[in-house]
Amino acid sequence: MGFDNDVTNKLGIDLPIFSAPMGWVARPELVAAVSEAGAMGLVPGSLPVDVVRDDIRRVRDLTARPFGVNIPIAFAQDPSIVEMVVTEGVRFVTTSAGSPARLTPALKDAGLTVYHVVPTLEAALKAVDSGVDGLVVEGGEGAGFKSPHEVSTMVLLPLVVSRVDVPVVAAGGIADGRSLLAALALGAQGAQMGTRMLATTESGVHPGLKQAVVDAREVDTMMFNRTVGRPMRVLRTATATAADGGDARPLLAEVRRTYDDGDLEASLAQLGQVAGRVDDVVDVATLLARTVTELEDAAASLSSFVRVAVRG
Repeated sequence: MGFDNDVTNKLGIDLPIFSAPMGWVARPELVAAVSEAGAMGLVPGSLPVDVVRDDIRRVRDLTARPFGVNIPIAFAQDPSIVEMVVTEGVRFVTTSAGSPARLTPALKDAGLTVYHVVPTLEAALKAVDSGVDGLVVEGGEGAGFKSPHEVSTMVLLPLVVSRVDVPVVAAGGIADGRSLLAALALGAQGAQMGTRMLATTESGVHPGLKQAVVDAREVDTMMFNRTVGRPMRVLRTATATAADGGDARPLLAEVRRTYDDGDLEASLAQLGQVAGRVDDVVDVATLLARTVTELEDAAASLSSFVRVAVRG
């Protein structure tokens, strides 16, 4: 199957799939594997600038294919990250967690393509007004920090697509070819995978956390601090349940114990509801090839069903 749309053409990729820029998860080996397989690997920019720079250079050592960097505006540890990304020759950036108006002009002036991550229609319209080239529309079922206004991908995606004229990439609930086809049917030109990418061979987390994804049911995540502070979707554990409604900072300070050492109770493991649909750990190339095959099969089955239904 060949893909031919704004996402693939303008970004120079074969598959309209992004890997989510998960801190301490999307390490160079995962980012490069995604790009090498024809999709778009994203380096997380939430880490210290020198670490992000090293990650960019390591990815470039591992693949000659396009890759990008995410800059989480509210969490970027050093404003010099923009200058560093430009100097390192990165051509594609996603921004998130803040107003894109802060960074978009500088990034665009440097010739970069910029997509912004949005959780609501209002945020999408503001991002487009700021001059971004595209959007990543993220439903509330996805992992990590979320908007307090929780809207599912099924509702948010077609709503945003109906109101903007830039390419849209869907995020939240995407794990395979069927969910990718659903996103395309709702008007997206691509999709971003996070939790599914965490459970791959190249993912930088402890095998115990990957197994936790495989073992998780669709009800085994929770919206931590839904009404207090900034909510985030995490794996439901005894620690997360007990700490819900309190200060998350002490737990987040221990996140490496969860991601590197596999101690699920030491911190908060950010997973999406789609963990309930992930049932194996495979390498990225296998995952993406399988996703395309599943999409082709689902599209053929749907086409046949629709013809029969329309003809009565």
